[in-house]
Amino acid sequence: MESSAIHVVVMGVAGAGKSTIAGALASALGWDMAEADRFHPSANISKMAGGVPLTDEDRWPWLRSIRDWMTSEAAAGNSTVLTCSALKRGYRELLAEAEGRVVFVHLDGSPELLAERMGSREGHFMPTTLLPSQLATLEPLTAEECAAGSIRLDIAQDPVTLVRAVVDVLALQAT
Repeated sequence: MESSAIHVVVMGVAGAGKSTIAGALASALGWDMAEADRFHPSANISKMAGGVPLTDEDRWPWLRSIRDWMTSEAAAGNSTVLTCSALKRGYRELLAEAEGRVVFVHLDGSPELLAERMGSREGHFMPTTLLPSQLATLEPLTAEECAAGSIRLDIAQDPVTLVRAVVDVLALQAT
């Protein structure tokens, strides 16, 4: 039996506003929200905090735990909103294995705006020095992914406009 759960993965590089948009979206929809950072093992957090980019080998177990969380939420009948960088298509393909419908909302912006946002954050483990490696790793959504319902949004827009766009484009019901 196929799940009717929907998982909206708010993706992009550091500084794109994933937490802000995902939080507002989860609130608007009345859905559970999770930050992908909470699924990182401490070794990954330590590497990033030390300015060392993660490798694919670091990311695969983390991504599998996110996929498994989405599946358990779908089994409980819950739709979710999740923040996750989901930088490569292969990462998104693994996440899309979760039970239910998985769509990606790519928050995209100029490197200058991203760096400015990262520089103004307080208490986050990700240093601005890792932004270039994230941008180099990023594989934008493909035409196939967009045809399946995923979308790209420009972060130069205000959060209210971005959340409304997600709700409208994905034809979701806000509460």
